[in-house]
Amino acid sequence: MQPLQGLAPVGLAKPDAGSAADKVEQSFAKIMTDMVSQVNDQQQAADRAVQEVHAGGAKNLHEAMIALEEADISLRFLVQVRNKAMDAYQEIMRMQV
Repeated sequence: MQPLQGLAPVGLAKPDAGSAADKVEQSFAKIMTDMVSQVNDQQQAADRAVQEVHAGGAKNLHEAMIALEEADISLRFLVQVRNKAMDAYQEIMRMQV
């Protein structure tokens, strides 16, 4: 059996030579920061929707519930990504050099 060769991830640019590890670290940190910011925005939007329903605003109850569920799913996803990243980090730290 021969190993597969020449396969590259679709849609990802090939890293340049040099400080590739720095670029990966920076991009991972940027991705995580963006995810946290996006989840925070969704949580705040859901809170505003609930407040509008409570105050008798124009928002419908079902729209507020949809916003709440979207925010909840996003938060759960973010927590799972964090858990997987922590598991990977702990696995790397357990490796012997």
